[in-house]
Amino acid sequence: MSGDSIENVNPSWLKGFCSAVLQEMEIQPKDADLIAESLVQANLWGVDSHGVTRMPIYVERLRKKLVNPKPKITILQETPAMGVVDGDNGSGQVVASRSMELAIAKARESGVGVVGIRNSNHFGAAAFFTMMALRKEMIGVAMSNAPATMAPWGGKSPYLGTNPISVAVPAGQELPIVLDMATSVVARGKIILAARKGECIPAGCAIDLDGEVTTDAARALDGCVLPFGGPKGSAISLLIDVLAGVLTGAAFGPHIGDLYRNMECPQCVGHMMGAIDISWFSDVDAFKKRIDQMIRELKSVPPAKGVREVLLPGEIESRIQQRREAEGIPLTPDVLSDLYRLGLEYEVPWCDTHPTPNDDRG
Repeated sequence: MSGDSIENVNPSWLKGFCSAVLQEMEIQPKDADLIAESLVQANLWGVDSHGVTRMPIYVERLRKKLVNPKPKITILQETPAMGVVDGDNGSGQVVASRSMELAIAKARESGVGVVGIRNSNHFGAAAFFTMMALRKEMIGVAMSNAPATMAPWGGKSPYLGTNPISVAVPAGQELPIVLDMATSVVARGKIILAARKGECIPAGCAIDLDGEVTTDAARALDGCVLPFGGPKGSAISLLIDVLAGVLTGAAFGPHIGDLYRNMECPQCVGHMMGAIDISWFSDVDAFKKRIDQMIRELKSVPPAKGVREVLLPGEIESRIQQRREAEGIPLTPDVLSDLYRLGLEYEVPWCDTHPTPNDDRG
């Protein structure tokens, strides 16, 4: 392992490595593959804060029995259009994907499916789950609450999480519309990465312990992030916590266990998964043609001064994925070092040279 420079790693190889490590933590192979796929997919989208950089903390929480490697996910209550799921403290990706599958099945039966989840954990990038619905010609919706790292509008102490929301809409000939956003100015994971790299963060993203705006990533982690759009982002974060946390019976606000700083208790995260079967509302092909029309019209809007083009939600990520599938996923020295150490500890080999993305070995 070079360890002193950014290295491009084959996505398929990286998925296999991460899955093998997770299987050493007693996670079933199918579930380990799913978690690894979600992390590597985030890297492929360029959302590195939700990618394989999370492997060390996932492994640590599994090792300390703070996450159940073999959860018995149960449906506590259901009707043809809704359900409430207990994730049995399983890995967030496993619990969320099973719940989205349930929401999709209910949408196929009733037009709309909504599933609330309690007793889950950090689930990575929300778009991973909404795009499951795309493959079934449905609109996907996912939201989750998160540990309290964000000050409510007007406050200086954390109460709300960065509570993400994703909506994915299928198109015909055009790329799908895929929104995936935190309700903070930036995701806290990006500040964590900046702190590890010793980089500054833009002003207006976070405040320190004294409530002062800071560009120091380390001071920001001791303080809290800020909601996007001021009171609007604060209100949206609050309502996501109501839907994903209070309504589902999960923990909420400051009662959610912190992924990094609380190594004594489970997180008890809550999610909400939804699917809308387009065929119950409209002819699917007609809908997708109308979405294509909307996309083309939006893309034809003249760009403002200093802007090269109008972009749709998910368009940047799609372009990054094309490049990284061809060139490999760039991993920083600290992430490479973390993965290398995991490989040594759990006897999963980390090769000094990786097959290129187009190599048959990958």
